[in-house]
Amino acid sequence: MSSTASRTHQDFDAAYDALLARWPAGTAELDVPTPYGTTRVHAHGPAGAPPLVLLPGGGATGAVWAGTAAALGGQHRVLAVDLPGDAGRSAPGGRPLRAGEDLAAWLDALLDGLGAERTDLCGHSYGALLAFGYAERRPQRVDRLALLDPTQCFAGFRPGYVLRALPLLLRPTRANALALLARETAGTADPDCAEVYGQGAGLPGLAPPLRLRRPDAAALRGPVLVLVAGRSGAHDARKVAAAARRALPDGEVAVLEGVTHHGLPAVGGDALNARLAAFLGRGRDQAAFGASL
Repeated sequence: MSSTASRTHQDFDAAYDALLARWPAGTAELDVPTPYGTTRVHAHGPAGAPPLVLLPGGGATGAVWAGTAAALGGQHRVLAVDLPGDAGRSAPGGRPLRAGEDLAAWLDALLDGLGAERTDLCGHSYGALLAFGYAERRPQRVDRLALLDPTQCFAGFRPGYVLRALPLLLRPTRANALALLARETAGTADPDCAEVYGQGAGLPGLAPPLRLRRPDAAALRGPVLVLVAGRSGAHDARKVAAAARRALPDGEVAVLEGVTHHGLPAVGGDALNARLAAFLGRGRDQAAFGASL
């Protein structure tokens, strides 16, 4: 490894550890082997609680879910994942990830390794697309599905957003990543999350995100929550919400006013976590769970 690459990894590790330090006491770091490499999982909450797997947006890492873990870790086993091939501490190896079915097989192996036959599943941005696709392919393994400002699920990107993201796509550097965040969040991004995103952009050897087809909402079986960022620059929030309501007539769809796409999940705060807690707890026998601990 060159000295420049080594320095890049050191800077990313420092930013990652600073964000991870915000997780609640008792958080465990798990490395779960799969046929596609080892997946890093941040785990918080009672081991016997209903599992909740959290998939981040591209470049954000699983460490971004610190606030959600603190809010939901009392009633759930929160399992936040570093996506394979992306920034973070998951280590690729073995089979390559080439298509949506590979990602479903990876998640199968991850859940098996975590001892979770079924799970609640929540994703943000690209992570929401992965979660949606998995729930479509494996409805028998997903109890509840929550999608936070999902991209490419109900509508495409705004052309203007794609143009603003081009510098980062063509030359992934910390400066270009932070410039996109500053533009899209009007300076309201969480500083620790922004630094992880910026430092992670410059890491060598990252795999580009897979181009995935839009999932079929008709294949979903369990309850679905869609929360759209009201100030999302990635797409038109009202159009996404309207399309989600058409596709999911029995689903729960809401707009989080004042929240930006790249601000989630860190800046969503109490409003986001309260909605997630209500959705995930609805109809679940919490008294029986409490008696089993």
